[in-house]
Amino acid sequence: MKTLITGANGQVGWELRPFFAQLGEVVAIDRDELDLTDEPAVRGFVRECRPNLVINAAAYTAVDQAEGESALVHALNAGAPRILAEEAKALSAPFITYSTDYVFDGTSIEPYSEEAAPNPLSEYGRSKLAGDFAVQEVGGAYLILRTSWVYGTRGKNFLLTMLRLAEQRNEVRVVDDQIGAPTWSRNLAQATFAIVQGALSSRDVFGFLVERSGVYNATCAGQTSWCGFAREIFRRSALNVNVVPIPSSAYSTPATRPQHSTLSGDKLRATFGVKLPDWQDSLQQVLHELCAQV
Repeated sequence: MKTLITGANGQVGWELRPFFAQLGEVVAIDRDELDLTDEPAVRGFVRECRPNLVINAAAYTAVDQAEGESALVHALNAGAPRILAEEAKALSAPFITYSTDYVFDGTSIEPYSEEAAPNPLSEYGRSKLAGDFAVQEVGGAYLILRTSWVYGTRGKNFLLTMLRLAEQRNEVRVVDDQIGAPTWSRNLAQATFAIVQGALSSRDVFGFLVERSGVYNATCAGQTSWCGFAREIFRRSALNVNVVPIPSSAYSTPATRPQHSTLSGDKLRATFGVKLPDWQDSLQQVLHELCAQV
């Protein structure tokens, strides 16, 4: 199997590589190799590559900056997935892309199912929702995996920010009224691989995934606030940092975040038998890896 992975140097893309290398050739590209806003270039690249599977891990994820760059964020988060989905379908190749909990407004205190009505509050959320709709319109064999609060050992994320701040101060102020599920990028990559492995047991991988195409929530189990996440980071790292809880109103940002954006993983488990681990267990593993790197 030849797998094309975009966003290959990002948090999720980087973790996808070793998993899918077990199945054959991996063509891993990032923005330095291919501008995903250049439609002719993208189509030409995919047609020349002729992959058996396309995974789009590229995205514009600077949530606040996106408020002032509408055209670019929509080109990357909506236009590029549509183009990739069209080219994958033409090759009878399954297409997998990632979405976000930020497609919801966060007014529900119950975990959101895939059927819940979206209502994004930010340009980032609107662009990702537009990408979801675009991929669904293309059809074929596609999976849209909605995730949340992604972090890992590389890139820009909440975990690494908190560890950096711990070196500079003994107190941090963190929002305590936004609730979600921190998700380790490797867990998300592993879940993606498990889905594809299950499909490979079928004689017709494309047909298997056509029948199961749709949106699936893929986040670590459990929930917490950003404040709770920070406290757990410091506790498990044995760092003496005081975390002061603050409301969202005390930390003004250009983009509005949903207050409750926990996602239900029932559909993913029922359809593919895939369940991501508890967020606290995953955090312990990530911190162990970071410690080993020092």
